[in-house]
Amino acid sequence: MITLYGISNCDTIRKARKWLTAAGIDYRFHDYRKDGLDEASLQSWSDELGWEALLNRRGTTWRQLPEEQKASVDGTSAIELMLAQPAMIKRPLLDTGSIRVLGFSEKQYQELFQ
Repeated sequence: MITLYGISNCDTIRKARKWLTAAGIDYRFHDYRKDGLDEASLQSWSDELGWEALLNRRGTTWRQLPEEQKASVDGTSAIELMLAQPAMIKRPLLDTGSIRVLGFSEKQYQELFQ
């Protein structure tokens, strides 16, 4: 089963969901805020994709952190931050069952689902 992870009020999530629906791709949406997030999944994604890629440094949640905290982030503290504030996880994260893809671009999704 294909799973799209994110938060429902994210514009990029809306674009990805719209694209998947229009392409007729059956998927399940997992909202971090409503459905929760377990440390094991987050650690697995971090191991596969890298915590640097997984951590959303462009969002307001990240920008609101104290500079000292941002400067000292490492793999362990990044996992803790993302568990406490799921909005800090780059969105969307698409899990096809065999690969995970961060972000959304129509071209990338088209190539993935050919």
